[in-house]
Amino acid sequence: MGRFPNIAASKAKTGAAKAKVYSSYAKEIYLVAKQGGTDPNGNLTLRHLIEKAKKEQVPSDIIKRAIDKVNSGVDENYTSVRYEGFASGGATVMVDCLTDNVNRTVSLVRNAFTKSKGKMGVSGCVSHMYEHLAVVMVKNITEDEVLEALVMGNVDAKEIEQDSNGVTIYGEPADLYKIKEAISAYKKDAEFTFEEVTMLPNDMVTLEGEDKELFEKLLTMLDDIEDVQKVYHNVNL
Repeated sequence: MGRFPNIAASKAKTGAAKAKVYSSYAKEIYLVAKQGGTDPNGNLTLRHLIEKAKKEQVPSDIIKRAIDKVNSGVDENYTSVRYEGFASGGATVMVDCLTDNVNRTVSLVRNAFTKSKGKMGVSGCVSHMYEHLAVVMVKNITEDEVLEALVMGNVDAKEIEQDSNGVTIYGEPADLYKIKEAISAYKKDAEFTFEEVTMLPNDMVTLEGEDKELFEKLLTMLDDIEDVQKVYHNVNL
């Protein structure tokens, strides 16, 4: 595929960026704990989300406070929404949000598209150009070892790639943790650098000049919106 590394650029660790990451995880942990229980041993989704948050250096007290809210009966309602559209130059963009005020969020997202000369579209106008996949990236293991681990764990993979950064496994969204557990059981020192259910574009585009500048402006404006959890696009960065 070769599509994932192009859109997995890490965000600058500025104070504002860190604050947004912490806030995003706090909301997601609260929601997952509210839906499936606050015990990580009984709620595997919560357990893996906590592990992921710790990898991104989210402080333990933020994680604890989010779970304590559920235990204390605090009732916060969040809605998951996805907005789709086109950036200047025809690039496709999907924006996943977790919000307690849909009207506020859609206004902010639409403004980001408009200010960057893009256009929001209807639901489904972009998503059909993407694949919904589990992506696991791991070091300290070879492609052959991954194949053997998946066979032993009775887990299917759609595609496996190996490069200088390690091995990338693409699978069904529901198999994300099965893939990780199969590899962990096979090779204890395997180092996971990424594990996430994501949207990967079928085709990539390269923007230049003003289109590139406007696209970067769109990403910056979306990143400044607290309700935005993830942004998917098909631009080579």
